[in-house]
Amino acid sequence: MIYFENYSVMWNKAQCRHILLPGLFLLTSLYSSAGRAELPADNIFSRVEQLAREQLAQQAASAGLLEPQFQVTVVKSTRPVPACAAPVALETADSRSAQRMRFVAVCPGSNGWRYEMLARGSITAQVAVTSVPVTANTPLQAGDVTLARRDVTMVPDSIASLPGAVGLSSRRSLRAGEVLRQGQLASPVLIKRGSAVNIVARKEQVEVSMAGEAMDPGALGEVIRVRNATSGTVIRARVVDAGVVEPAELPGR
Repeated sequence: MIYFENYSVMWNKAQCRHILLPGLFLLTSLYSSAGRAELPADNIFSRVEQLAREQLAQQAASAGLLEPQFQVTVVKSTRPVPACAAPVALETADSRSAQRMRFVAVCPGSNGWRYEMLARGSITAQVAVTSVPVTANTPLQAGDVTLARRDVTMVPDSIASLPGAVGLSSRRSLRAGEVLRQGQLASPVLIKRGSAVNIVARKEQVEVSMAGEAMDPGALGEVIRVRNATSGTVIRARVVDAGVVEPAELPGR
């Protein structure tokens, strides 16, 4: 029995369902619509920031960076993010440059939209730097380099380990504290063109050496042309030390 002021009315179960169910359906519809409402703009910006960080992490992993850290700023436009009745999807448009990563927020559906967003990122990492001034074309010693945190956003060829730099020489003079780059380092020339070399051939327990003349300059591991001083035969030989080469190809090797 349901009471209205001074009146009483007796309803059966069927009548209650007929009156109450439409109201419940309306409330459920309103709740569902609210659940499908567009994510707040701030949430979309935070998702873009997270996506940008993931892109930077992938780049750092590919470059083999040591202890990378990231900073990301999402550029907020004065144009507001439009309303969307469905969850907004994010797409990566271009992440090649950490300082200018472009993303697109997509509202699906026939009345959907695309909203371009820009994120600016930076990367710091532990990299090899000079600890003292270094002269050009001088092999780096262990005491010449150290690890330090530097901004490597615009340095795609930094070196993440000290052993990877020791023994190499810089093509130009460097100040203390400069980031070492793979592109500016080279193996020192151990053999000059026209210099006398010792050709050493090893096979199992047998070692044979003979005199030769270098026809090309060569750094450690490089293959150069060498003339046998006795026979005059020109062979291809690999530089193994200062003034020492070994045949690049040995029969039966």
